[in-house]
Amino acid sequence: MNEQSGINKKAWEYRAYEFWNRRDGSPHDKAQEILKDPKASLKKHQEYFDEIAGFKVANICGSNGRKAVPLSLLGADVIVFDISEENRKYALELADCANTVIDYIIGDVYDIDVNKYKNYFDVLYLEGGILHYFNDIDKLMVVLFSILKKDGRMILSDYHPLKRCITPDSKYLQNYFDQGLHNESIAYKQFFHEGEQQDFPDVSLRFYTISEIINAVVSSGFNLRRFDEHHGWNDENIPWEFTLLVIK
Repeated sequence: MNEQSGINKKAWEYRAYEFWNRRDGSPHDKAQEILKDPKASLKKHQEYFDEIAGFKVANICGSNGRKAVPLSLLGADVIVFDISEENRKYALELADCANTVIDYIIGDVYDIDVNKYKNYFDVLYLEGGILHYFNDIDKLMVVLFSILKKDGRMILSDYHPLKRCITPDSKYLQNYFDQGLHNESIAYKQFFHEGEQQDFPDVSLRFYTISEIINAVVSSGFNLRRFDEHHGWNDENIPWEFTLLVIK
């Protein structure tokens, strides 16, 4: 495990299970929500999962299982690859409460056993803002390309790079092409009392431009089929997220 991943593992294993319970409810309550309509839990990516029964799906950095569990309920054989034991605890409890099964492998995504999983998965699903946890996007894409079957597809959704250049009060920050590593606060510490927040470890992040992301995907051998940009979470008229659909 490299230094950046070690830093992020430490951060994501500090009270993450407690955070998921605060934000999403208990695994039992979250499971009841998902069971009402598993496909709806995939939100804007529902169209990519119309027929996945029997498919092998890798949910990369799948955190608390909120996407892996509905995919399993839809009939997919799902493996989550993530760095956090706290995330794993919530995800497995969530699957159990939903009366389904997912596999959950703890470790650095760079270190996925590409011999064991070579050409193994039908679908790779990455979402929720994860690329900034990897300081070598080219190496990441080589690993992902290796574990996907020929003609398999990858759905990659992440924060739009412009998002970090615009403050909440719509001021522009000139940091789009910044390539350095940054120690920053982990996103979920805001869910805790202010007096507790100083105890949270920082995460180590490396931000990418759109061109860096697309070039890394294409250079690894993937074929780009679709690129979509999405409005802000409150329907702001600026790109807040994006989704890439690629084929091997």
